[in-house]
Amino acid sequence: MRVAAAIFWKDLLIEWRSRDRIVAMLLFSLLTVMVFHFSLPGGATAQTQAMAPGLLWIAYVFSALFGLGRSFSLELENDALSGLALAPTDRGWILLGKVAANLVILGVAQAVTALVFALVFDLSLLPVAPALAGIVVLGSLGLCTVGTFFSAIAVQTRFREVMLPLLLLPVLWPLLSAAVRATTALLAGEPVPSEAIQLLIVSDATYLIVSFLSFDFILDD
Repeated sequence: MRVAAAIFWKDLLIEWRSRDRIVAMLLFSLLTVMVFHFSLPGGATAQTQAMAPGLLWIAYVFSALFGLGRSFSLELENDALSGLALAPTDRGWILLGKVAANLVILGVAQAVTALVFALVFDLSLLPVAPALAGIVVLGSLGLCTVGTFFSAIAVQTRFREVMLPLLLLPVLWPLLSAAVRATTALLAGEPVPSEAIQLLIVSDATYLIVSFLSFDFILDD
């Protein structure tokens, strides 16, 4: 647990000093929102508002891919990745520390993106903000968990920028389908389907357990 906390604070401190990841993630996600805005005719129409939940999660995933791809890039310098592998603890805690830091960084980018998205598409997110935040946290937890896991694999390959999306996107299908369904119902003023929330929770638990138990073999490779 102490190792996870140390890695969590280390990653957040490095990000606070450099701010390179969060700035890049924000620019990328906001650019995605602007592209959606200019590519959809008619501005904030009923049709575009109906598409808004899916578009919002596309922006979130693209932003996460950009940030998660650099999750282990710092550990490549001075062979720090080998140093992490020598930590006297279960290596799954290293993963959890990284996941927690990535979740916080992604959450900041998501909050700003949601604000701009609401302004661009004329959405009133304030009344549903707590429920929307809960859905986003559930979706982002699984996204950061499996994304951090695959980032540790991709960073050790020659084509790390290409490998992460190829590994990550197919695995995210159940998580994203549930997140978009829940967000769509919430923004439409309808009850959030319990099946979507259950799928989010089951997906998060599955990703966490499998990634935690398997991460020991990733650092060995």
